Amino acid sequence: MEKILSKEEIEALLSAVADGSIDPDKELARERGGVSNYDLFNSAANKGLVPNLDIVYDSFIRYHRVSMSNQLRKIVEIRKVAARPYKFDDFLMTLPSPVCMGIYKIEPLKGASMLAMDNNLVFAILESVLGGTGTPHLLDSSRMFTSIELRIMQKMVKAALLDMEKAWAPLHPTKMSLLRMDINPRLVNIVPPEYQVITMELEIQIENITGSMVFAVPYMTIEPIREKLKNGVQFDMAGVDPKWSQRLSAELVEAPLEVTVEMGHAAITLQELLRLEPGDTIMLDKDIRSDLLVKVGGVSKFLGAPGVQRGNKAVQITRCTNREVEL
Repeated sequence: MEKILSKEEIEALLSAVADGSIDPDKELARERGGVSNYDLFNSAANKGLVPNLDIVYDSFIRYHRVSMSNQLRKIVEIRKVAARPYKFDDFLMTLPSPVCMGIYKIEPLKGASMLAMDNNLVFAILESVLGGTGTPHLLDSSRMFTSIELRIMQKMVKAALLDMEKAWAPLHPTKMSLLRMDINPRLVNIVPPEYQVITMELEIQIENITGSMVFAVPYMTIEPIREKLKNGVQFDMAGVDPKWSQRLSAELVEAPLEVTVEMGHAAITLQELLRLEPGDTIMLDKDIRSDLLVKVGGVSKFLGAPGVQRGNKAVQITRCTNREVEL
């Protein structure tokens, strides 16, 4: 049976607490075995703290601004608005109606993620793709999207996921695969309602039309690579503008280089040099059948055989002096 204190024992216990001989907090802590308190509401998981994840979206913005501008043949500007954690059910309540959603998988990470675009952005894209007047606000923004419009948006979402793959590559190699398109948030259930998602809202401006694109990734998807982000992964590859890299490569290819061919060497005294007259011959240390050393920018790179090509003196490359150089 459960032990019940008598009246005398209760009075003795209260007296001990009153005079300070017994500290209730210490006694309770000893009984619990020293277990520390854990505040679920103030934990990092509850706050959705994912360090450096915004760097991935910075890279995505650089890639997608270029690819989207090429697709629509219009000037596109993209900027980050806010990154917020939500319970998935609360996040669905923030989505406008109608909304175009793409459910996608980030392989090999677990779970599904979502990309949502509001009607302003969808109609602006459709107007540009279909050759409209560029005034989507004249359309009925409350109507649902047609199957043809969803098919067009599906291609745009796939293009966005390709750019997201590039943005994730320096952190963790992934494969973004689109699972389905949807327009009704009530039919979307990528995680249970109480699970947390990390969202990133982007503002996209297509000429004079502005819309929003929101990424929602479950926290359980990010959790396996959270330490990799926390430890500070190098994102130098992600920070390179691909257009700038292409231009730099093109300019480097056209850079002029000095190429010299050494016929051989000879050592003579100053007295012999002063006695030289027209017609004299200086003997070099190279045999006529030996390969000549070819230098590029003063650095030995190749060996070649001397000859004549179209009336000009020439050297035919036979092999490399440096194994790292490929012909």
